[in-house]
Amino acid sequence: MVSRICALLLSGVLLTACSCQKSEPGTRREEQPRVTATAQRDALSHPTPYIPPQCYTKTTAEGGRVHNPCFACHQRSVTPNYLEDADVQQTYAFPGPAMRNPWTNLFVDRRQAVAAMPDEELLAYVRQSNYFAEDGSLKLAKALEKVPAQWDANGNGTWDGWTPDIQFRFDERGFDRLADGGYTGWRAFGYYPFPGTFWPTNGSFGDVLIRLPEAFRQDAAGRFDLATYELNLAITEAMIARRDVEIVPADEKKLGVDLDGDERLGTARQVKYMWIPGKGTTLSWVGAAQTLQRAGQVHLAAGLFPEGTEFAHGVYYLDVVGGKPTLAQRMKELRYMLKRGWMTYGDHERAAAEEALEALKKPDDTRAAKGNIELGVGNRAGWTLQGFIEDARGELRPQTHEENTFCMGCHSGVGATDDSVFSFGRKQPGSEFQAGWFHWSQRDLKGLREPRRADGRYEYTYYLEQNGAGDELRANTEVLSRFFTADGKPRPEALEALHADISTLLLPSPERALRMNKAYRLIVREQSFIRGRDATVEPAVNVHRDLSAPDVELTTGITEPVTGPRTGNVTVYPGLPHGAMTPP
Repeated sequence: MVSRICALLLSGVLLTACSCQKSEPGTRREEQPRVTATAQRDALSHPTPYIPPQCYTKTTAEGGRVHNPCFACHQRSVTPNYLEDADVQQTYAFPGPAMRNPWTNLFVDRRQAVAAMPDEELLAYVRQSNYFAEDGSLKLAKALEKVPAQWDANGNGTWDGWTPDIQFRFDERGFDRLADGGYTGWRAFGYYPFPGTFWPTNGSFGDVLIRLPEAFRQDAAGRFDLATYELNLAITEAMIARRDVEIVPADEKKLGVDLDGDERLGTARQVKYMWIPGKGTTLSWVGAAQTLQRAGQVHLAAGLFPEGTEFAHGVYYLDVVGGKPTLAQRMKELRYMLKRGWMTYGDHERAAAEEALEALKKPDDTRAAKGNIELGVGNRAGWTLQGFIEDARGELRPQTHEENTFCMGCHSGVGATDDSVFSFGRKQPGSEFQAGWFHWSQRDLKGLREPRRADGRYEYTYYLEQNGAGDELRANTEVLSRFFTADGKPRPEALEALHADISTLLLPSPERALRMNKAYRLIVREQSFIRGRDATVEPAVNVHRDLSAPDVELTTGITEPVTGPRTGNVTVYPGLPHGAMTPP
């Protein structure tokens, strides 16, 4: 922690004193919207819902073996993420109010209740959509037309947050289509699931969709144009994933931009990742977005999404079809992110330095959670986070302010993200199915090859080796038996199978899938999300209950921080030669 603080403070002092780190060309900082709590119901039951349960993991086991799941999130970051929080792997650097673990759902014994729940009842439940009504209309959108009083934060009779409008009608390029054949603007993409909690074997399937603002979907004359939109999405992919992206041949003269970086306007067959630190890029958006960019109203920079970008992330139960776990119809959650403002590289660096200084001066202060049930929570990096979750009957409802604040921790304050987002930098490349633009209902995990790290090592294998388990809590006994011997050593034959097919690790057995569903269903019935959302059947044993106890060591036992998958580069995925995308 101290080394990170010193580095950030030094950079912040230099930045303030002499502006050595210049803003990227054509960029400026937008005033962030003020999102404030509007009612007593927006108060928090405990002050740190943004610190997730996984951070309370006991990293040192009996016998002295050290497990390191921490590096998956806390790692050497890639600019303009200036957090550089790899040293967080070494200590439980919590503010005083967070020392006692608030996630008490981890310690509930649900074995009897799970055993008493019939499989048929549970399967019938997860196979019923809580997003669509029986007539095919959007159930939640309809409910928000006449917003219930308990959801109306400012009492104006109108829902001021995001109204879900995804049709889940995807074409062969991943675009979400309206019943009349039109486009909602949403596009689904396949990605390599983030290690640990987000693997389906640990309880949930997830999908992610992106939507760029309307101008990015229009040609220069302001008309909707799918080719323009695809190009702007390809530029986004190049700048976030930091790699070249193949495209349908495009006329650069007509577009007025050198997409392939050959310094002439001809026919481009790829978007070339071009970014020179301190100078920026010669790339620009195309169509109406290009006009806005020239006017300084939208921006383009490596590692940052343009203003107005939206993400939707569905979290689903597991169904079992033909003896194989798959994505269910029923959603556990529907999460949403909206980028409301722009921050330059310098703004991000200053913000990181200021946060480090605050932590140094007032280590027991907790983070402010500004927001409400409708507009969500601001993450201090230009985004607001808002979501919907099941009520006791299984219908989707807006998350409370505290439940929204839970999302803030992972999406603002870890080294693993690109502009607060985990998934898009992990998008599957052009060599994969539909060039990586698809929904998981169109292609499952079977046969997907294991991604590689920038150093050439297999990413999931590396996580198993460092953590000695398939989840942060080391509670997934199925992964332990599949991939490790009795003395904790990796099974070579299991790892070989994993290299060729990630489903051997990521998918649970049908029996485990049903158990995890049942455990989560119990939490839904209780509506006890503020005590934790992790679907544990047996009480967790590898988790600290109280870090302030006199016998608890606040160091993790990890003596040397482990590098993340992108150290020195971005993640290298199958089909891409190692080192091919080293930044200039």
